[in-house]
Amino acid sequence: MAFDQVLHQKAFINGASVDSSDGAQFAVINPATGETITQISDCTARDAEKAIASAKAALKPWAAKTAKERCEIMRRWFDIVIEHEQELAELLSTEQGKPLAEALGEIRYGAAYIEWFAEEARRTYGDLIPSAKGDARILVMKQPVGVVAAITPWNFPNAMIARKAAPALAAGCPIVIKPAEDTPLSALALAQMAKLAGVPEGVINIVTTSKAQEVGQVLTTHQDVAKVSFTGSTEVGRIIMRNGAETIKKLSLELGGNAPFIVFDDADLDRAVDGALMSKYRNSGQTCVCANRIYVQAGIYDAFVEKFSAKAAELKVGGAFESDVALGPLINTEAVAKVEELVADAIEKGASATIGGSKSDKGDLFYNPTILRDVSRNARVLREEIFGPVAPVIKFKDEADAITLANDSEFGLAGYFFSKDLGRVWRVAEALECGIVGVNEGVTSAVEAPFGGVKQSGLGREGSHYGLDDYLELKYVLMGGLAE
Repeated sequence: MAFDQVLHQKAFINGASVDSSDGAQFAVINPATGETITQISDCTARDAEKAIASAKAALKPWAAKTAKERCEIMRRWFDIVIEHEQELAELLSTEQGKPLAEALGEIRYGAAYIEWFAEEARRTYGDLIPSAKGDARILVMKQPVGVVAAITPWNFPNAMIARKAAPALAAGCPIVIKPAEDTPLSALALAQMAKLAGVPEGVINIVTTSKAQEVGQVLTTHQDVAKVSFTGSTEVGRIIMRNGAETIKKLSLELGGNAPFIVFDDADLDRAVDGALMSKYRNSGQTCVCANRIYVQAGIYDAFVEKFSAKAAELKVGGAFESDVALGPLINTEAVAKVEELVADAIEKGASATIGGSKSDKGDLFYNPTILRDVSRNARVLREEIFGPVAPVIKFKDEADAITLANDSEFGLAGYFFSKDLGRVWRVAEALECGIVGVNEGVTSAVEAPFGGVKQSGLGREGSHYGLDDYLELKYVLMGGLAE
């Protein structure tokens, strides 16, 4: 495999590849085959402290660089990533399991964040505010928040690193990253490429570990960490909020989702089916913005289920490097067990599977694309994040019913709906309690747009020009005595 060129087995601290302080290693497993890809450094709390110290030492020199200098370094980083996109995609597919074409799309998506924030580095504008005093001026300047700690998930091991590291570096902040235990290799490859681009020692640090709680405790409580950025479950997000409270850390939390997907009877049915396919089955349903609850108006319910089932049945399950594969494996045995539990509960409560409903014969971690119809409104599959290729389809009566059902969740990350009625588009877009809304579209992610949720789906936004603000502090400066 070409990914051998970008495969690294050691943690990355202060610009160097290092073993863990106790010499321990852990295995990175290919979820499609169960084979060990490699053994890598299994860092400890002590290693996390070293990484934070390295980032702290790098803070002032990195922040002192001009925005143009940071921009040029980050632009070189982008160029190197694109130059090696094929090797990075193969590495990502091998450690995470997603089809190669989808992995290549993630590499380009992640690189786009590096490019975007390289450009945004030069647009960290402040303000001049009119003062009530004639001999005074009010300035508002923006400065880097400080050392950032990032804890990233396994489902997008390249893009989630880039989406956090790029704005941090653009703002002038060094960063310490703890990638997911299941998928640490993409993070190490990105860090090494950043080094080639000229990112100075200590500005990017990667702490690989199987000791998530031990290392995470250091990253989220250490007094020298000013900000924590986390993507993962709401349960862990609550722990991070508690940990950061003692030192009043700035937080960006992109947490759980339970996205509603609404199809009104005036929708373009074929477009809605295609949107549901893209939203639900991308990354084998392992995304926080997946269509988790599909609500279809009663008059078109049967037609939608029939078309949706026919198209989903065509999706090929298999290994990342097989041709025309649409769905790879789930990440681990726990993920498969959770999907099986949710499907069993729904069927016990009256649902039936139009397709799928069982594991694939491709391997232990492969699950067939599944559509459940006539799902009870009290089924667990509507309350819990599925994170698998299972689409529950529920019938609703009218617009008010759809909005009530969609908002009946503690989560508020993404939501989707399909309608041709312009008045309804405005009403429903405003009524949905979520941070991201797709109207007649099943995939909404874009570097130019703010990504994040409301309610218990988190705090802050990533991407877009708003995404830089979470890595900056505002400083008010009053300049007096200016009269002659």
